[in-house]
Amino acid sequence: MVDHLLHSHRAIDQGATFIAEGFMFGVAAVLIIGETWRSSRNQSKRRDSVDDQLDDLGIGLVELKARVDTLAEKWEVQLQEEKQRNDELARILERVVEIGLRGGWAEFQDSPVQLPRVQLGPRPSSSSPALSIEREDSVDLPKEEHSISDLPPNDTKIDVAKDGGKGGSDKGKSKDS
Repeated sequence: MVDHLLHSHRAIDQGATFIAEGFMFGVAAVLIIGETWRSSRNQSKRRDSVDDQLDDLGIGLVELKARVDTLAEKWEVQLQEEKQRNDELARILERVVEIGLRGGWAEFQDSPVQLPRVQLGPRPSSSSPALSIEREDSVDLPKEEHSISDLPPNDTKIDVAKDGGKGGSDKGKSKDS
């Protein structure tokens, strides 16, 4: 009987150990699975958050590109308007100087002295405005240069009184005004 008692006591001991170890491994497995699930959930939340932020940044980038394109178009239009205005003012100034030189300020009728032609507009080959002076009686020099413009030269025609510009006023006006 002692043998039987030892055997049953041992079986109870082993059963208790088995149950205790099973419980501990079960709790450990549940903890590992729970932590894995929680970590996976956090990563998916983080990915969703990053995706949302990327979408917001993409929308913002598209809006900024549209705004930059709009500003670039606006500035291009303003630049073209300024270039046209600059060309027109250069033509008008050139015409005023020519009228001043030819209208009696510096040239007398039947005078053998020929006045130079003043070119105030930009040269086609140059990027900066230049002042060129050419003599009308010179054969060796290149022909007159004119400022670059879309408007014909008659649009800025100014007539001066026959008395050579003395005592009279400017009778002609620009067609634009």
